[in-house]
Amino acid sequence: MEAAEIKRAAFYLSVLICILWTVVAMCQQARDSVEIPPRFQLDMQTAARMRSQLLEQSEPAAENYPTGSTVFAGLVAQAQPASRPGFTWMLRIVENDQFNAYSSPDGSIYVESGLAELAGTNPGLWSAILSHEIAHVMRRDWARRYLYEKRLENTNGGDIVLGEARAPAASWTSPETASADMGRFCRQMELDADRDGLMLMARAGYHPDFAAALHHLLNAEGDGSGSASSTAMHPCWEERDRALGRAYVEASIEFEHLWPDWFASPGGNPPVVVFTDAPTVRKTATEWQILVPMHCENLAGAVEVVLRADSARADLGRQGQLHEAAGRDAEMRQVTGCMPPKTTVVFNLAAPGEKPGDATRWTSVYVFDAWGSVLARADLPKLNR
Repeated sequence: MEAAEIKRAAFYLSVLICILWTVVAMCQQARDSVEIPPRFQLDMQTAARMRSQLLEQSEPAAENYPTGSTVFAGLVAQAQPASRPGFTWMLRIVENDQFNAYSSPDGSIYVESGLAELAGTNPGLWSAILSHEIAHVMRRDWARRYLYEKRLENTNGGDIVLGEARAPAASWTSPETASADMGRFCRQMELDADRDGLMLMARAGYHPDFAAALHHLLNAEGDGSGSASSTAMHPCWEERDRALGRAYVEASIEFEHLWPDWFASPGGNPPVVVFTDAPTVRKTATEWQILVPMHCENLAGAVEVVLRADSARADLGRQGQLHEAAGRDAEMRQVTGCMPPKTTVVFNLAAPGEKPGDATRWTSVYVFDAWGSVLARADLPKLNR
């Protein structure tokens, strides 16, 4: 083949590749877009069937969690458009000591008792929990997920004819790809509910930083074993921080516009929020060091950063208090003003001849406020031995 023909063939191949990528991208974009048909009522019918079972497994929130009930009423009043038929709004508590919340398509919100106790009498934390679930209801996300899942089931049986002179069938999806598609769709749906919930909080009088505070508290409550996965149905807390940066700003502007006197808003002044980047480990000529980059919002004073050796990682009590360390050598502590834009706290570990962690296996970094409540947690990378 002459050089000119080779060049011409390469050009046509590059054009074909571009066309194929464009087709795949367009198909993916169309696949991730779900419109609910005007007469679709399966979500409400399913909610009606499940209602009695869910009521049996829960109890009204008003008696034991009056703060949650008050916040819920205010958020619903802000969220419910006058032009739409009313949902059957209820707030219920599931007594199982778990840290989750979920919603039924009819407007019933269920908060598990571990999460309810964590929110306690803090209206801002309640608003972060409930606004997200109300957003799911208003967006009819149960229906969106159902329709998307059915679409994946229907397209999973398409055929590819090997050697056929056309692009791969847009209707064909492998099981692995379908699982990844479903995970991506659900994670995006969660982030969309986060965004709508942040704006709902702001308009109802709760600073959106309460959502970040809740996310960080729940991250501290976890065991540190979670990791990002292409099939995960919920984004990890770090992904939420990255994805919601702009949404926090927009909701904060809305809050400040509607509630210029922050202290007089239903949620009061915004909470202290600490964002931590992944800690790093380095060796200098004289010691090993753990570096913890962080920045704080709404801080007047100082926070305490604790390096912890704790196999349980997150042994938190009712109000986010960390239990005592197992031994005297299981903690190192520093106090910092956490000045903007970023502060790096450095823990010095061992002499040059020693390996970090030989005597103590450091696992986590916690950040506390002045009252000893956990504001953030970051897991340490494995230290070289």
